[in-house]
Amino acid sequence: MAIDSKPLSAGRSRKKRVSSLGSLVPIYGLIAPSFILLAVFCLVPFLWAFWTSFFDYEVGGETRFVGMANYGEYLSDPTFLPSFANMALLTLFHIGVVLVFPLLVARLIFALSSERARYLYRLFFLIPIVVPGIAGTLIWRGMVYNDQGLVNSVLRTVGLGDLARGWLSDPNMALWAVALIGFPFAGGVNMLIYYAGLSGISEEVQQAAELDGASGVRKFFRIEVPLVMSQMKLLVILTIIGGVQGFEGMLALTKGGPGFRTMLPGLWMYLNAFSFQRMGYACAIGVILFLIILVLTIINLRYFRSSEDMVEARA
Repeated sequence: MAIDSKPLSAGRSRKKRVSSLGSLVPIYGLIAPSFILLAVFCLVPFLWAFWTSFFDYEVGGETRFVGMANYGEYLSDPTFLPSFANMALLTLFHIGVVLVFPLLVARLIFALSSERARYLYRLFFLIPIVVPGIAGTLIWRGMVYNDQGLVNSVLRTVGLGDLARGWLSDPNMALWAVALIGFPFAGGVNMLIYYAGLSGISEEVQQAAELDGASGVRKFFRIEVPLVMSQMKLLVILTIIGGVQGFEGMLALTKGGPGFRTMLPGLWMYLNAFSFQRMGYACAIGVILFLIILVLTIINLRYFRSSEDMVEARA
């Protein structure tokens, strides 16, 4: 009499699935605290902000449902177009910066033959991140704030006194005076991320490129740049997020002035929430900024091809 093996095999597969799920319990248990913290400090506040954006919510005042009125009011706000134009200019400027200067510095350090020299240069370029960001911003403020700032003093010393001005009070220069915080943009974590990407390129790839006659600038653009595309993608995403969300420099230096020439959406959101006590309106601005970040991040992820695809295309 033949024995049906299907029930036996089905029982074994169920046991394997149960065993597999059981082995994952400790792993998920270890990462559960991170998910809980993210939910408490990120997801819950966002859901609250989204809900509040549909209300005329004033701290200490009456709360009433207004539907999409907060969104409509912001789209017709006189600060809307100027602030988004400023945000776009600053974000594009910093994307260009982050794609060039840190990568060049990382490549120059990577080209050093001495491991000790590489370490010392990496340490030197990482020193600025020890200084708190607001401290660096205030130092920059002292350099460009008034007629006696360091920048104007240097201009007069070299015979270019006619160019001296109040950089933060000049409507045409205030935005760029803030944009240049962090000049020359070569050090910090960005450089270290690129350096890690260059260090991850295998020795076999480097040797194969040299055997094919690729060296110097040609090897840099045809081999190394495509292979650090993942690092570029990461830094572009972080720069976009920082450009859309960031307003600390403007708050410390200009508070959006003169006029609205340095106003940013994030700064306008902050002022409405904590200066004008219009929390519902501020939450509507925050939701719009979240959607912008989401769309730009998706575009960035789809636009940049993977490093493998780029290397194959150039082969």
